[in-house]
Order: sequence, then structure tokens, then C-alpha cells
Amino acid sequence: MEPQKSYIEHNYRAEIVRKLFHVSTVIFPLMYFYMSKKLMLQILIPITVVFLFVDIVRNLHKPSASMFNRLFSYVLRPHERSTQKKNLNGATWGLLTATFCVIFFPKYIAVISFTILAFSDTASSLVGRRYGRTKFRGRSLEGGAAFVIVAILVILLTPKIEYQFGEYVICIIAAVVGAIAEILAGDKINDNIAIPLSIATVLWLLYYLIYPSMNIYNF
Repeated sequence: MEPQKSYIEHNYRAEIVRKLFHVSTVIFPLMYFYMSKKLMLQILIPITVVFLFVDIVRNLHKPSASMFNRLFSYVLRPHERSTQKKNLNGATWGLLTATFCVIFFPKYIAVISFTILAFSDTASSLVGRRYGRTKFRGRSLEGGAAFVIVAILVILLTPKIEYQFGEYVICIIAAVVGAIAEILAGDKINDNIAIPLSIATVLWLLYYLIYPSMNIYNF
């Protein structure tokens, strides 16, 4: 094993621990479902600022980076532990993207996008690492299939604007686009950016084109 490589790359249990943290982020869309945009931002922005501050400090102060890596090495990927290249960790990217989506997208779209992210990205990673055989851009088609299957379950169980059949079709199309975005992003764009932004953009576009009179803000 190369010493620079994170332990997570060699231990499936470590990936499970990482994804337990990831799936717990469903608390944010769940909270947003029950509260106003203003209140959600009052909670989300301070948390995002704290995470961003920690990342900036560790990127500029090597002793802080060393301490951060010692504390969280079990769940950090190699690029997140690197002291040679400045970067943000996945949680910070997720919080930044969540803040962006809450500000700029309708509540319904933000909630659906991040609920799919929490569950489907987790399924994609765990299935892909254990059973992935067909590789493309560092990802597996098996993981992509797991992403879509779990996304469909999320879509069936989450509220819709008017519960029309076409809404489910729109959501499934957006989920497939999210799975494709995850694969195409590779290691260049963080999943926590590529997945929710692609899903949210497709959702908003398809609702506008197919249901122009439906008030997607009424959620």
C-alpha cells in the first residue's frame, strides 16, 4: 500500500463510515421541507461559513492541515488530504452547493435534488466499490445503475406538486441526468456539485417546458 493513499481507498468499512456521514445530510432537505427559505438560510449559511473557514485555514496553515488530516484521515480521500494542492473537502462543496440551490432554485427542486444526492450518491459509491466491473472515467456503470434505482425509490416516496404522472417521469429523467453527470464529472468536479446542480437544472427546465402553468413555488 502506498503511504500517501488514504486508508479509505483500501477499506470498504471506511467507505461505509464516510457514506453514513453523507446520507445523514438528508437532514438538510428534510429541515427545508418544514421551514421557510429565510430560516433555512439562517441555519445553512453559518454552517457553510464555518466549514469554509476550516478549509481555508488548513490550506494556508500546514500545522492545521496536519491536525485536520490526523483527525479525519479515516474518511478523507487522497486529494482531500493533499498538502501540495489547495482544495475544499466534499462536505464544504456540498454545503456551498446547498446554499446556492436554496437561494436560486424553487424549494421543491432543492429538496428533491439534495434528497436524491444523499441516498443515490451513497448507493452509487458503495455498490460501485464492491461490485463495479464496467469502468468509465473512474466510475462504474453498476454504481450508476444503483444511483438511478435508489433515485426512483426516493422519487416515489417524496411529495410532488400535483402528483401528476408526468412529474414522476420528469424526476426520473433528472435523476438519470444526475447519474450521468456523476460519471462524466470524474475526479474533476466534486459529486456534491455535479449531482444536485444537474438534477435541479433539469427539473426546473422540464417543469417549465412540460407544465408551464404549474406553480412549482407552491410547495
